[in-house]
Amino acid sequence: MEFDLNFYKKKKVLITGHTGFKGSWMTSMLVNAGAEVIGYSSCRKTETRLFDICGIKNQIIHIKGDVRDLEYLIEVFKTYQPEIVIHMAAQPIVRDSYKDPVGTYSTNVMGTVNICEAVRQTESVRSFLNVTTDKVYENKEWEWGYRENEPLDGYDPYSNSKSCSELVTHSYKNSFFIDDRVAVSTARAGNVIGGGDFANDRIIPDCIRAAVKHENIIVRSPFSTRPYQHVLEPIYAYLMIAAMQYQDHKYQSWYNVGPDDQDCFQTGALVDLFVKHWGEGLKWVNKYDGGPHEANFLKLDCSKLKTTFGWKPHWNLETAIEKVVEWSKIWVTGDDVRPVMDKQIKEFLEV
Repeated sequence: MEFDLNFYKKKKVLITGHTGFKGSWMTSMLVNAGAEVIGYSSCRKTETRLFDICGIKNQIIHIKGDVRDLEYLIEVFKTYQPEIVIHMAAQPIVRDSYKDPVGTYSTNVMGTVNICEAVRQTESVRSFLNVTTDKVYENKEWEWGYRENEPLDGYDPYSNSKSCSELVTHSYKNSFFIDDRVAVSTARAGNVIGGGDFANDRIIPDCIRAAVKHENIIVRSPFSTRPYQHVLEPIYAYLMIAAMQYQDHKYQSWYNVGPDDQDCFQTGALVDLFVKHWGEGLKWVNKYDGGPHEANFLKLDCSKLKTTFGWKPHWNLETAIEKVVEWSKIWVTGDDVRPVMDKQIKEFLEV
């Protein structure tokens, strides 16, 4: 099955969380495809943000708003009449969810309720995708990948709030979208890496910060296994799901989006790859800091996505790391990162 990004030309696409790491890459891919993007984000300022440095803001309708503000959210939907809605706004860090569980639940659960309600009240919407996480599953630390029919029961406040977000979406689909006016899906993605991720408590941003400072990389959990993939992998899959279900509602469902088994790496092995491609004598050290519980072993079974759409990952993990290093070295030198983003998107689509 062939999916052509040209589908999005002149389509009105509303993205929540468009100023985030994944949101910035998705916005860039959609702008390049000729879509009319309406971005809705709380715009929390960080020291460095990909959205600001890639210069995409002036090419979209950029709206500052909180997903917990239902009244304003509905006003935005009514004003811009989106055809496709992709919900990515979230509090996305496990450790931060321990520090602020109430804020995490209010954003990730009530935020989803509000988006579903805005979709329900807006006749123009034909396709809705809620992006959650691979951490929605009840994690039994087993060695095979979780399938979409496994129990949802995330352990920590972040993971559990995303399990709740899934269930909210299921309820709205069954209660209000049974007439198929709107095609509804969720996508559960693994750990993403890519140029422009500056988040705290993520391994690749930690690697880059250490490399810039010429310090050793601190690795907290070198033996934890995660399904790592380049950010363009899930972004492309999200856009494919949203487009295909727009055209035929039979494609609406719940989908895992992750790498093949050979790219489910231990964190230490991932850092070895980064060190290899960065060079400059970079090293890492194992320094467990006794932090809160995080899953030790996590892997996804993506057979459903592959069987339904003929999808497969474009880049293996080594290629993904090469792209991260390429982007990051451009950024470190102060050069314009947007051309390298456009170049990588083009290369990805040509695979």
